[in-house]
Amino acid sequence: MKSYNSKQFLTLVLFSGFFLALGCKERNEQKTESMGGKNTNAAQKKALSQEFKNYWFAGKAEITSYELEQARYGEMRHGKSVLIFVTEPFLAREQVKADEPHADNVPVLKLNSTKKFITGIYPYSVMSSCFYPLWDNQHAVKVSSSIQEWCGQQYIQLNNRRDFEIESHSYFEGEADQSLSLTKGILEDELWTKIRIDPGDLPKGKLKVIPSLEFIRMNHKEIKAYDATVTLSREGSLSTYKIDYPELQRALKITFSSAFPYTIESWSETAPSGSGPTSKTLTSTSKKIKSITTAYWQENKNSDLFLRDTLGL
Repeated sequence: MKSYNSKQFLTLVLFSGFFLALGCKERNEQKTESMGGKNTNAAQKKALSQEFKNYWFAGKAEITSYELEQARYGEMRHGKSVLIFVTEPFLAREQVKADEPHADNVPVLKLNSTKKFITGIYPYSVMSSCFYPLWDNQHAVKVSSSIQEWCGQQYIQLNNRRDFEIESHSYFEGEADQSLSLTKGILEDELWTKIRIDPGDLPKGKLKVIPSLEFIRMNHKEIKAYDATVTLSREGSLSTYKIDYPELQRALKITFSSAFPYTIESWSETAPSGSGPTSKTLTSTSKKIKSITTAYWQENKNSDLFLRDTLGL
């Protein structure tokens, strides 16, 4: 993984913004098509504070570990979850990480979220990724989620183009291989990154929200936007963002620090678990263990294993 120091990354952001503003009509039309049917320059780009730049353009990622209590098959399972936040340049057209400066690069805040837990004899490994523009002026550029366990694998990917274009692959009957488009709307997956940029601008009220891709595949739900009631509350130094889906009988609460850098302290998800006589409503929780900032992509030697102990992993 190629890393950037703060000066290099800031240069990439300014370079991208300058040429996006002055680029030729053809380039704008190409980007319009790849990013979803409207010129992204039409939406105002959020100004980034110096505090934000000092924290997120330092050439490091923020890694936070959590104690996980995960509901699965009507029982609670113990495990660990990790959130990895890092900024990087993203190619607008290909929708992958950019290795070099380019006029159409989109600076994003990337979230890689992992969960590992055991169900009886076999393990679960879950990972989701979200790439959200730092400009905070459009939906996530790309979201993906994968689930591996001994029964098989599932993978789902959403790309933000003229519509939300979705490819899904699963070993379950009825979900095997799907390609579909959705009208653009609020993505639950993008709200985690939006919290880290500007929680004061989070959407609230009675809304249509597309649940996390992880939830949709873990629970075999239809891929669509669902009615939701969304609230933001504050108590002392912590704020809680809640999304309640009546049709899914599911509620997600994300608790984060009310002051910058708006660290995710814990979250809970209440929903039906299991089927038939084992079905019951249970609450999954994740509570913070430890957070560090580091260039983890460079720390891949045996001598770096102590960092996992630091994180309680």
